[in-house]
Amino acid sequence: MDAPAPRPIDVTRDAQALTDDLCAALLTPRNREEMARLLTDLCTPSEIRTLAERWHVARLLDGSDLSYRDIHEATGVSTTTIVRVARFLRQEPNQGYRRAIDMLGTENAR
Repeated sequence: MDAPAPRPIDVTRDAQALTDDLCAALLTPRNREEMARLLTDLCTPSEIRTLAERWHVARLLDGSDLSYRDIHEATGVSTTTIVRVARFLRQEPNQGYRRAIDMLGTENAR
């Protein structure tokens, strides 16, 4: 008896379905090492650095009294990115940064 044919990959999936699938994949690592390996496979070094910089800026905005200019001078991150992170941290309804920061605390912000 022949093995069942592999299920074809759906190449027509919409953006929301693709995002949902990515979110499911991002939930699979059990620790930081596994997450780092997944990010290394999924993203270029530049993309990882960009994500890490945005996260660092969010922590600085939440855990310090630094101005946008101070953060820019300390990190080299553009003020445009800092403003965008601040908007998503404080105003946008998604609250992704806020939830993650609240869950992790601000003790590691530097």
